[in-house]
Formats: sequence, C-alpha cells, structure tokens
Amino acid sequence: MRRFGRPPEPGRTYITRPGAYVVLLGAGGILLTHQAEPIPEFQLPGGGVDPGEQVIPALHREVLEETGWTMTQPRRLGVFRRFTYMPEYDLWADKVCTVFIARPALCLGPPTEPGHTAVWMHPEAAIEAVENAGDRHFLIDAISERLIR
Repeated sequence: MRRFGRPPEPGRTYITRPGAYVVLLGAGGILLTHQAEPIPEFQLPGGGVDPGEQVIPALHREVLEETGWTMTQPRRLGVFRRFTYMPEYDLWADKVCTVFIARPALCLGPPTEPGHTAVWMHPEAAIEAVENAGDRHFLIDAISERLIR
C-alpha cells in the first residue's frame, strides 16, 4: 500500500484508523470540504469508518455531514496510508484511506459537521488547495481520468 507523508516514528504507537474519502466531480467543478479546526485546510470529503460500519455507508454519511450533499455511484480509485497526529482525538493514527470517485447528486442543506464548509473549486484550484498529498494524488488521477473519457 502506498504511503504519503512522514514515515512512522520509531517507538511511537499508532492506532489504525480506516477511512473513506471521495473526489466529487460535478458540473461546477470539484466539491471539497474546508475544515476550520484544528488546522484550517481543504480536504476531500470523507472520514473515519466507525466500528461495525461498512465503507460505502460511512462514505455517504461523511459526505452528507461535511458537505450537505448526497452523491451517486461511488467507484473505488485506490487506497493509501499516512501516519499522522490527530489533535481532535489526541491520537497518533495510521490512517488507511480508501478513495472513491463519485458525482454530487443533491444538496440537502449546509454541512452538519461543525467547522466544515462545502466549497466548489475549479479542478486546478482544488489540486493546489488540498493539503494532504494522498488526497492530491487521487484528485489528480480522477481529473486526468475524467479528461480522457
């Protein structure tokens, strides 16, 4: 599995955190989420898969919470891992991130996740805006694939 970011620190214990994330390609561009805290950043919508939860239902839940949108036909693009500190949980995590591509379907309202804002961006601006190298990698792949079709 491909890793993005720093390698794990020797002697540090990491908790494995599975997550599902999505590149949302629509007529208006790319739909990202902006998370205000703990560090302001643009991200692919998505997040942790709760214990006992399946990946696709978790993805739908996270997208709705972080953007206010529903989505259709998620298709798996790939998976990556990154080792990071998650200050909101006071946790060192081995994040195993499964990334999908889908179309935004219907806006049901504003995001319900505190501190999140849904933001539409032109594809090139989205590539520049996302902080996470893994998100950026799959965003570039998704945009390239879309342009080829």
